[in-house]
Amino acid sequence: MRILTRADITALVDVAALIAPVAAAMQRVSEGRAELPLRSVVPVGGGNRLGVMPGALGDPPVYGAKLLSLFPDNPKHGRSSHAGLMLIFDPETGLVRACMDASELTALRTAAASAVATQALARADAATLAIIGCGEQAHSHLAAMRAVRPLRRVVVWGRDPANAEAFARRHGIDTADTLAAAVAQADIVCTVTAARTPLLQPDMLHAGLHVNAVGASVPVMQEIATGCVPAVDLFTDYKPSLEAQAAEVIDARRQGLIGPDHRITEIGDVLRGAEPGRRDAAAITLYRSLGVAAQDLAAAQFVLARAEQAQRGIVVEMA
Repeated sequence: MRILTRADITALVDVAALIAPVAAAMQRVSEGRAELPLRSVVPVGGGNRLGVMPGALGDPPVYGAKLLSLFPDNPKHGRSSHAGLMLIFDPETGLVRACMDASELTALRTAAASAVATQALARADAATLAIIGCGEQAHSHLAAMRAVRPLRRVVVWGRDPANAEAFARRHGIDTADTLAAAVAQADIVCTVTAARTPLLQPDMLHAGLHVNAVGASVPVMQEIATGCVPAVDLFTDYKPSLEAQAAEVIDARRQGLIGPDHRITEIGDVLRGAEPGRRDAAAITLYRSLGVAAQDLAAAQFVLARAEQAQRGIVVEMA
């Protein structure tokens, strides 16, 4: 078994390197070449959770599981809000092949998935990015968006103005005074927060906008107001996850704002040409990211291949 730390992962890959393997994984998901049980979430007290994400991908075969603690207040103490391990197994022997830091892997694969969606759905001339939130995912998403669009301007807005200012100084970008102001000037918006009450409202949406909604991975979190759902063309990574865990979609159906036949498209179907993406320049596209094990498996497999080539990490005998 090869053990890879956060430092190993960052030395081996960046977010741009993971865009192609994550895109390929999403196509495999939409082609039915994946086994993806829904994420299990266990409350562990104080608003914290343990998430378990198993899965298997075929062609080439890889299977494994991610165990991740979700502690939203950790950044206040200088710690990651997502901490845990990713395990992948040898499909021929069943032995553990690799164990790696799940926090860094999650940050990179999530941003890479948003880059895949942005490449497929955002206008080709999109040049202004608004990042809503200033935590770990904000850093990786800035790099991801720069990898797929020639951005001329980036603005950040955060619920803590001091954190937003610090993020802006670090990256040489601008801050916005309000969330509405940030969205109004953007072609692409990435919401990367741990919000429990909606931030993006229907009156903030405008023609031509593309949104990557990333931060709310369980139903008790919600970044996107329910009223936004009928106003956008809705895309996601995996429809069963969206329908079970996206609070705004669940609520929109409960309120009758959308019907059971409302169009929801997996990004993998767009990538493989089975479904259309952006309809026209005026369309408003929303990629609702839930995060699925297929992305973790594809990213981990890619990282492991590079680690084996570079002889990076610690190898221990398990059997």
